[in-house]
Amino acid sequence: CVVRGVNRSLVVVDMPFGTYQSNSDIALASAIRIMKETGGHSVKMEGGEEIIDSVKKIVSAGIPVMGHLGLTPQSIYKFGTYNVRAKEEIEADKLRHDIKLLEQAGCFAVVLEKIPAALAKEVTASVNIPTIGIGAGGDCDGQVLVMHDILGITTEFKPRTTH
Repeated sequence: CVVRGVNRSLVVVDMPFGTYQSNSDIALASAIRIMKETGGHSVKMEGGEEIIDSVKKIVSAGIPVMGHLGLTPQSIYKFGTYNVRAKEEIEADKLRHDIKLLEQAGCFAVVLEKIPAALAKEVTASVNIPTIGIGAGGDCDGQVLVMHDILGITTEFKPRTTH
């Protein structure tokens, strides 16, 4: 439906939770199915080093992959809150490492969600692929505003990015 409604836009399809975390063969089969059934132009996967084998396999098969770091909504129960991620240096170091791995694995872009603006600026400058910020400051290469947040539909929290 979305693909039929666009002429010039890139359609990125989120890979559902559980379709790429267990192993790279399942991830590739899932990505192929998503591309065939949706007509999307690429897939988006949340995570870093823990999903890198899946990213490599999907990219090698010719499917463009967008990464997603920082707050990863599919893993919200692991973190427990929608708070800013990578405020502590150990988590910031992991994000720095992960974005490099995603770039090396062939991701064409990476979403940075709810991380400190200074960290987003730093990692954006450190890679040669675009970063797209969601509540990550104004120095990413692109920005996302979530419709549910803008319209006030979100009840769990009030995003500062929509003020």
